[in-house]
Amino acid sequence: MLYAQTPAHEKRRLFRDALASGELLRLPGAFNPLSARLIERKGFDGVYISGAVLSADLGLPDIGLTTLTEVAQRAGQIARMTELPAIVDADTGFGEPMNVARTIQTLEDAGLAGTHIEDQVNPKRCGHLDGKEVVDLATATQRIRAAADARRDANFLIMARTDIRAVEGLAATIDRAKALVDAGADAVFPEALRGLGEFEAVATALDVPVLANMTEFGKSALFTVDELRAAGVRMAIWPVSLLRMAMGAAERALDTLLADGALDTQLGAMQHRADLYDLIDYQGYSRFDAGVFDFTVER
Repeated sequence: MLYAQTPAHEKRRLFRDALASGELLRLPGAFNPLSARLIERKGFDGVYISGAVLSADLGLPDIGLTTLTEVAQRAGQIARMTELPAIVDADTGFGEPMNVARTIQTLEDAGLAGTHIEDQVNPKRCGHLDGKEVVDLATATQRIRAAADARRDANFLIMARTDIRAVEGLAATIDRAKALVDAGADAVFPEALRGLGEFEAVATALDVPVLANMTEFGKSALFTVDELRAAGVRMAIWPVSLLRMAMGAAERALDTLLADGALDTQLGAMQHRADLYDLIDYQGYSRFDAGVFDFTVER
């Protein structure tokens, strides 16, 4: 009832333990708090909160328009609704190194289990669009060093995302990833790799977990969990998948409503009221309410 019972510091510890196990962790992207609860119920390992999804939720493109306040507030709303650890996309850290440090502490306070900071030039672009630019190595490592120095909970995961593959190739990706790990990154997110062989090359070259982004309609092919595991990947995200599915269903429903004037033919595609109430835990709230008001006044 209400929010998760597991404290944020415990979620972080458990997530670190899971990463240390060597198993590949699956983190579908939540587009709101209720979808995070559904991800938990289905048995996944964590929740991912995409910057592109947060932007789209506001009707904005993913070009660095969201603020730290907006991201932390929404990410915190999602993280507190699930017992699972939640990892959030923090773009380039919302400014210079001191801003990156503030970002880390703000996200810690919001209950997140970790975040990733990328090496794109500000304002950034979606990782699977053409025309990306990356900052120089010194600036990239400054961001990660600031993030690592700022955290107060040692289990808060600092992940370095690098977009250099699209600019300078695979060898440059490995070189930069190593430098970002030396700067304090606990994990690496190499964006827009082109094949399993590239994921395997990066994972082999590093001593920290590597994340694979399985976003649809992007630069990377879509691989199965088994394929990624065999390539040495330790985390996989599907950042926009649930939003895309939900928006596709919403569009089809609206088209049906326009064409037929009713939605009775679509009932089978809808989440039933009973299932929604179960996911929200209406019964728990009812029991709590009865406990509060179940008393008599002495006269």
